[in-house]
Amino acid sequence: MTPNMFFLLASILFSIGLVGLVSRKNLFILYMSIELMLSSVSLILATLSKVLGDASGSVMALLMIGVIASEAAVFLAMIVHLYRENRTIDSDTFHALSEGENNA
Repeated sequence: MTPNMFFLLASILFSIGLVGLVSRKNLFILYMSIELMLSSVSLILATLSKVLGDASGSVMALLMIGVIASEAAVFLAMIVHLYRENRTIDSDTFHALSEGENNA
C-alpha cells in the first residue's frame, strides 16, 4: 500500500469523526467521534514517520495512544456519573456544567 492510501483513510476517518461530533447529541457518540479523530491523527503521524524515515512521528503516535487510553477512562467515568445522576446522556440536558450556574 502506498502512503497516499493511508492519508486517504485517515482523512476519511477524520471526516466521519467530525460529522459525528457536529451532528450528534449523545455523549457516548461524541466521545466515539473524538476518539476516531484522534486515531486518524495517530495514523497520519505514523505514516509520515514511515515516509520520512524518522522515528519521531511513531513515538508521538505511541504517546498519543497512551493519552487516548487515559482520556478514555476519564471520559467514560464521567459519562457513567452523569447517567447515574440524570438518567440520560443527551448533551442538551446538561446545563449544570455551563459557566455561571451553581449546582447547589
